Amino acid sequence: MMRKLGLVSAMALAAALGGCAMMPGFGSGSDMPAVPHSATAPVEYVRDIHSHARPEIARVKHVALDLTADFAASTLSGTAALDITAEPGAREIVLDVRNLNIQDVRDASGAPLQFQTGDNDPLLGQPLTIRFPAFAPGEQRRIVIRYATRPDAAALQWLTPAQTAGGEQPYMFSQGQAILTRTWVPTQDSPGIRQTWDARITAPSELKVVMSAEGLTTSGEPAGPGMTAWRFRMTNPVPPYLIAVAVGDVAFAAIDERTGVWTEPSMLAGARAELVPTAEMVDAAEALYGPYRWGRYDLLVLPPSFPFGGMENPRLTFATPTIIAGDQSLVSLVAHELAHSWSGNLVTNATWNDFWLNEGFTVYFENRIMEALYGRDRALMLQSLGWGDLQSTLADLPPADTRLKLDLAGRDPDEGLTDVAYEKGAAFLRTIERTVGRERFDIWLKGYFERNAFRPMTTERFLEDIRTHLVRGDAALESRLMMDAWIYQPGMPSNWQPPVSTAFAPVDAAARAFFADKGPASAIPWAGWSTQERQRFLAWRPEAAAGGADWLTPAQLADLEATLNLRGEGNAELVFAWLQIAVQHRYQPAVPTLERFLTTMGRRKFVLPLFTGLWAEGDWGRSIATPLYARARPGYHPVTTNSVDAVVGRP
Repeated sequence: MMRKLGLVSAMALAAALGGCAMMPGFGSGSDMPAVPHSATAPVEYVRDIHSHARPEIARVKHVALDLTADFAASTLSGTAALDITAEPGAREIVLDVRNLNIQDVRDASGAPLQFQTGDNDPLLGQPLTIRFPAFAPGEQRRIVIRYATRPDAAALQWLTPAQTAGGEQPYMFSQGQAILTRTWVPTQDSPGIRQTWDARITAPSELKVVMSAEGLTTSGEPAGPGMTAWRFRMTNPVPPYLIAVAVGDVAFAAIDERTGVWTEPSMLAGARAELVPTAEMVDAAEALYGPYRWGRYDLLVLPPSFPFGGMENPRLTFATPTIIAGDQSLVSLVAHELAHSWSGNLVTNATWNDFWLNEGFTVYFENRIMEALYGRDRALMLQSLGWGDLQSTLADLPPADTRLKLDLAGRDPDEGLTDVAYEKGAAFLRTIERTVGRERFDIWLKGYFERNAFRPMTTERFLEDIRTHLVRGDAALESRLMMDAWIYQPGMPSNWQPPVSTAFAPVDAAARAFFADKGPASAIPWAGWSTQERQRFLAWRPEAAAGGADWLTPAQLADLEATLNLRGEGNAELVFAWLQIAVQHRYQPAVPTLERFLTTMGRRKFVLPLFTGLWAEGDWGRSIATPLYARARPGYHPVTTNSVDAVVGRP
């Protein structure tokens, strides 16, 4: 029998009920309709420790935004109309807000409603409690909240023209995951409370608005002097962190009839050429695990301050420009964000303790897409690189954080965003596949997405599903899978087999010859290697280096830097790998490359480890990190600065 997690008690429910407590693809190609949400079994809500909401009493079903972007004030202001349902007798709904200026709340007729914001928590923000007459059975109501964001809203980054590629117009974009949507939308900001939504966003007429939804206006609508309004709708219910907006000087180029790229005009040709494989990836994903249910799949390549590699916002993945390498070598990121259209967007972790259900499934699915398009060798290389990253993560984290099922009580859910969720989660699924066979595993996984579409998922419900539909009472199979050990125990279970890529054998030999045997860099066959082979080479470490010891001489570092032209390298993954070596060795000639890298992009995957490495190097590193961070920090998104501040301190 499935264990119920954190369901509200009957006494608490009775108390709450009984009284009053204190553009994608605009004008380009066809826009295939999204598959609408169909009714499924009722959702059983679990307690989300990162939300004030009580959806078992009253919940948001639909959000309608009408907001104006003010670039001079760095604010969004207007209304959020929420369609809500509730248990009979319910007299209040609790929302999540953080640093929002709430002006008033009214019902659908315009009558004012009582509301109160509770104590502020630095992480969770405030509960916004709205009171109303008791709900009748089956009733649905609309409440309208008039509000404005603040300039420091953590989900929004307002960029000056100088921070864009074009250099002439400002730019704004949002990043809601994990719990930042509450800083720009007053709603129940929990991944387990799915909501449909629509929006009217008004912005200066020289800019375009794009959102993670179907665009309803091809060129906007006049909205007063110098202003244009853009309309959007999302008919599939999504977790609130997937409501996303961007406003800027952007243009669109189609790849095929249902995929394309948005970005700044000067970047458009290069971005489209880089992302051409996107169309084939959608076809490959559908062949694996069923129809793509969101209509279009477009990408928005953002300015370099975007804090993640990609964000899987429905219909419009937000992507970092660091994937534009010029040779399509980093497009596995697109496969990853596309895979989220099934694992994460379709079937979503109910709480952030279950984050591995999003990312572990997605890394597995991403690798299957890459194998379908580029072959088994490429897929194995990516698996091996991921295993290397996971080994480092397992060594650095406390044991409790190396479990798949986390306990993030009192912690920022971003602390669970580690390679454990991504790579250990994928390794778990590959272990199941290896044990039962790919054909049988694929049948289960496709069914898992179908059975649980548009529903929140917990680890316990996942176990119930796989035991019901795959294990089917086979005690011997259950024992071989070791599922409870994978999920609830730290580290890697004994049935794990690390991936082995034969393509890396000559790379490893070349790495040993240079790093360990002190051979010349001229012997490295760098020109003939793929990006993944180059990453493997730069990631090689002798065992002695695990404790922080240097393993290269200054002469070797200079030889490596000059021979491989690492000062002029344009591939961000390779620059990052080289700079990790340089920082550990306190290699002063690489500092200009380090400064240029950290002041021209804000991807947290790169920024946080490099500043952490600098800080670990004592006086040498800190003397570089402190002034460098002071210069770079204004160009970073709050998602990045929140992490780096904890290491370096706020300038």
